[in-house]
Amino acid sequence: MKKSLFYLFLIILAVSTVLAGCGNGGAADASSSPTATGAAGAPATAAPTAKTGGTPVKLSFIHWRGEDVKTLDAIIKAFQQENPNITVETQTFPSADYQSSAQAKLVDGSVGDVFTSFPGAQFEAIAKAGLFADLSKEAFLGNFTPSLIEAGKKNGAQLAVPYQLVYNIPIYNVELFEKHGITPPTDWEGFLAAAEKLKNAGITPIAFAGAGVGPGQFMNPMVMNNAPDPEIFTKLEAGTTKLTEEWWVKTLSQFKELNDKGYFQKDSAGTKDEGANALFIQGKAAILASGSYQMAPNKQQNPALKQKLLAPITVSKDKAVFEGIHTTTFMLAVNSKSKHPEEAKKFIEFLSRKEIAGKYANETGQNVTVKDVAYTSEELKTIAEWASKKTRFQPRFTITNGEIQKAVLASIQAVLTNKTPEQAAAEAQAIVDQQLGKK
Repeated sequence: MKKSLFYLFLIILAVSTVLAGCGNGGAADASSSPTATGAAGAPATAAPTAKTGGTPVKLSFIHWRGEDVKTLDAIIKAFQQENPNITVETQTFPSADYQSSAQAKLVDGSVGDVFTSFPGAQFEAIAKAGLFADLSKEAFLGNFTPSLIEAGKKNGAQLAVPYQLVYNIPIYNVELFEKHGITPPTDWEGFLAAAEKLKNAGITPIAFAGAGVGPGQFMNPMVMNNAPDPEIFTKLEAGTTKLTEEWWVKTLSQFKELNDKGYFQKDSAGTKDEGANALFIQGKAAILASGSYQMAPNKQQNPALKQKLLAPITVSKDKAVFEGIHTTTFMLAVNSKSKHPEEAKKFIEFLSRKEIAGKYANETGQNVTVKDVAYTSEELKTIAEWASKKTRFQPRFTITNGEIQKAVLASIQAVLTNKTPEQAAAEAQAIVDQQLGKK
């Protein structure tokens, strides 16, 4: 009896040991499963998976050039093929909306890991908000022409990298000028004489988008020799010069003269960009008061159009200091709030390669700041000729206060309606004084 009980005890002990071992093995298997749950039903931590291209990262890229989307999408596709762990999602906004709202979109870092900035007031505002990551030590800066990326610097730090080189001077129809025997004028009297000749021939001399880019673009060559000091608007914001002085009143007087003599189309103050562009593209206007960035879109709509650049010289030839205006814009930047700064920098590095920049330039019709890019189109070659001319950086973008910039542009619009140059200048200066009083 005792022996039987002893054997039974051994059998029970053996079975218990086996069952215990099976239970522990099952627990180990369950804990390693991604779908396993803990005691409270919460998912257990999954074991790391094998990495094929790094941790997946999604970058947000925002800018204002909707017309470049097709080309940029192709470039992004190539970037993603080279970096399979990075996805780039793009959002574009109209330029006016972008200038007013981009900063607010950047604040929490969820939008605009990579973003673009205009130089001038927008750049200054974003810099003041601390939303630019410092790019000063990045090797890809060596891919750019140093003098053309200065607009992206502040206090010695490279906060943004201008990608486009633009000439903010009017475009003219070469065949219309040749047909009517007009040589591009080199002084103000010559400019007025050319406009009068075109008007008498039944052609609108200048297509001017007064309700669009016109005031902001045309003001630059109009003021460049009236106030040849490149610091003139910096001094305005410092309170050491005023819009009521001769340099700006003269500029407004010349705007009014062009309008009153009928050298702008009717209702120029109410004309938007599309309307002014159409007049020029259709050969109904000989000059378009915009900039080099518009040449490629013009050519797309009218392949027969032959275009060149022409800046009005508002003084006598012997007093002209500058031949035109340039801007370096579409400034590439990394959001300081981005959760993926290294991947964002990698994307800018990709854009800075000369073969990629060349693709962007030749497909969008925009000259770039990247070194050694080969331009293939007639328009880009024409624009590139201006690199040897004496140009100054766009005066409007040296205005860092947004309200002052608005006041300056509003004074141009005012003389196209019913204000005298003196009235318009005084009203604008009153706004400047208010802004300076806030400091």
